[in-house]
Amino acid sequence: MPEPENESAAAEPPAPAQPPAPVHGPDPAAEPEPQAPAARRLPRAVGVALATAGLLAVTAASAAVTVAVGKPDAHPAAAPAVTATPTASASATASASPTAAPVPVPTAVPAEPAPASTVKGTVSGGKHAGDLRYFLLPIPAGGESYGPADGMTMTDEDVADLFGKQDGIKDILASYGYKEGATRMYRTADGTAEVTVTLLHFGSTSMASDFVKGYKIKSLDPIDVDGLPEARGYLKKPKQQAYTGSMTGIASQGDVQYTIDVDVKGTPDKALLSELMKRQRDWLASGG
Repeated sequence: MPEPENESAAAEPPAPAQPPAPVHGPDPAAEPEPQAPAARRLPRAVGVALATAGLLAVTAASAAVTVAVGKPDAHPAAAPAVTATPTASASATASASPTAAPVPVPTAVPAEPAPASTVKGTVSGGKHAGDLRYFLLPIPAGGESYGPADGMTMTDEDVADLFGKQDGIKDILASYGYKEGATRMYRTADGTAEVTVTLLHFGSTSMASDFVKGYKIKSLDPIDVDGLPEARGYLKKPKQQAYTGSMTGIASQGDVQYTIDVDVKGTPDKALLSELMKRQRDWLASGG
């Protein structure tokens, strides 16, 4: 079980994190009719501009997310929290308001059929090698990828964006032996959910585990992730069932920390998050 959190590790609310990726509910007084498409917030995926894709009715990026991580074996005050609100151009700080004007629908890349991937990776004793994208949770049959089907390798700036470019975030990551990051976003075959998976590769199993212990999203409601007692889960309920609800799960397997963000119409079912988290854990453990 994770060590108890120190409440001073996170700043007060204005964490994806981040993860992932992918948390913002609308203001009903400012919302158009549910049928009207609107610009929606990005999950934790970086570098992919998205609009509604038929799955989500109306969402406004009006709420902010507080994400905090701390250095290992350091006083929590050394790792200040920041407020990160993704925009439609990248996971940077901004806010968006709903609009009744039509917005572009992203072009989804079919996951099946698709050319065989040449991305390869190996895992032994919890140590992952090769292309980190190989360890991203496989897209289920009929699912559609936003962006490259193999996912995207993240730059250091991309990863810093996950935490709102928190002061000292690169030094904090380096203190855990951070090596690389990868992310992918896809829509399920039935069109009911959009899933963002984000992986961060650290220096050791203990470093990845400690990173999870210090990772908080204070502005969201915590939930249990069934079957993964060491994981952290967070939930954002929509104010109306026509709006978008979100879930975030954070855990580690071996020397990789993984975050899964799920966007659905209406109140999310945490069983879906638990299933995805366990599948990602098993994929990281076995390497397929």
